[in-house]
Amino acid sequence: MNFVRTIVAAGLVAVSTSAFAADITGAGATFPFPIYSKWADAYKKETGNGLNYQSIGSGAGIKQIQAKTVTFGASDAPLKPEQLEKDGLVQWPMVMGAIVPVVNLEGVKPGELVLSGDVLANIYLGKITKWDDAAIAKLNPKLKLSSDAITVVRRSDGSGTTFNFTDYLSKASADWKSKVGSGTAVEWPVGVGAKGNEGVAGNISQTKNAIGYVEYAYAKQNKLTYTAMINKAGKTVQPTMAAFQAAASNADWSKAPGYYVILTDQPGETSWPITAATFILMHKQPADKAASAEAIKFFKWSFEKGDKMAEELDYIPMPAPVVKLIEKTWSSDIKS
Repeated sequence: MNFVRTIVAAGLVAVSTSAFAADITGAGATFPFPIYSKWADAYKKETGNGLNYQSIGSGAGIKQIQAKTVTFGASDAPLKPEQLEKDGLVQWPMVMGAIVPVVNLEGVKPGELVLSGDVLANIYLGKITKWDDAAIAKLNPKLKLSSDAITVVRRSDGSGTTFNFTDYLSKASADWKSKVGSGTAVEWPVGVGAKGNEGVAGNISQTKNAIGYVEYAYAKQNKLTYTAMINKAGKTVQPTMAAFQAAASNADWSKAPGYYVILTDQPGETSWPITAATFILMHKQPADKAASAEAIKFFKWSFEKGDKMAEELDYIPMPAPVVKLIEKTWSSDIKS
């Protein structure tokens, strides 16, 4: 399935004489698309200004900001400080969320099926191929599991969701780490590819006995059956705002150069194991300073007024002290 979704929350019609308003253009991660869309709509209603954001995947978003074809790029895979320096980019976390395994199994309700990181890795390694495999049955003694073959669904595009998912699998499974590893794109041993969180969600909803991974807002919006997980502390946890916040609370953003923090497999009895931040990338020396300034206004507004909207979609807002750090980064590092 090949989905590209675009928010257009302003009349961004390119006219050669339009010097009146700066167009804010962004592209990248599908993970935050639901919240960026909601913020863009509210911001347009309040200010009359909007943005055009293309939900095309983190890999493509990074390429577009590097090529200077957009005002900002968005990625769930943060760039390392040395890469930021090389590309002349500034990076900061905009919001946090969670990735959930989703399944399409007859008679199984959301949160009923329990998986561990090791079992999930073995499914994606092609070692576990049937739903009634002993390893799945051991975690789910009360569930009636079918002997049907598992259809594995994964991302086909360069994806920050994949980066965080495979980072988690690498931490949970030595076998996964040595054979596949982590990245925005990996050599998948098995599976059917789908583009974007949208594509994976659509594929799962239409395919019996399938398993995939999506940002939690997509699971909710598409009424998909998410799984419970065994976390690092060995506890079974459900994907809830409290579990996401428990994982996010471990992040020490103040000591991370370029805000490079990975939130997977965090300690704590109540932590959801596949929690992630999503990042904005902008040029230190933007080609269009007016558009850059407009984008910063939008992000500032989102931090000030967007928390409740984020929580309604089960994203975790950035803590106030981190927002203060980010605002200092804007004023010191971006010349707009």
